Amino acid sequence: MAKKIVQTAGRDALGEFAPDFARYNDDILFGEVWSRNDVLSLHDRSLITISALVASGIIDSSLKYHIQTAKANGVTKAEMVEAITQLGFYAGWPKAWGAFRMAKEVYEAK
Repeated sequence: MAKKIVQTAGRDALGEFAPDFARYNDDILFGEVWSRNDVLSLHDRSLITISALVASGIIDSSLKYHIQTAKANGVTKAEMVEAITQLGFYAGWPKAWGAFRMAKEVYEAK
């Protein structure tokens, strides 16, 4: 059975400024797509999302959020290290360095 994902980050950050975009983020991206975790696990969705962000050069708070979410979704430190190492070859070494700095911070936090 799928776990329903509830997200309010869109509305919290952009609800008044861009209400439609906020709704798409919270209700469609998370409420519908991420909630289809009976088809593709949250673990795997997290790794895919991190890969897409790193490959796109998005090395900011959104990447950190998704690394934290990945950890909560059961992605181990070893899996994260392996994924980012492979991304270094396909997406770019500097992008991997940036991602490693964030991953290290998240996985070393108590």
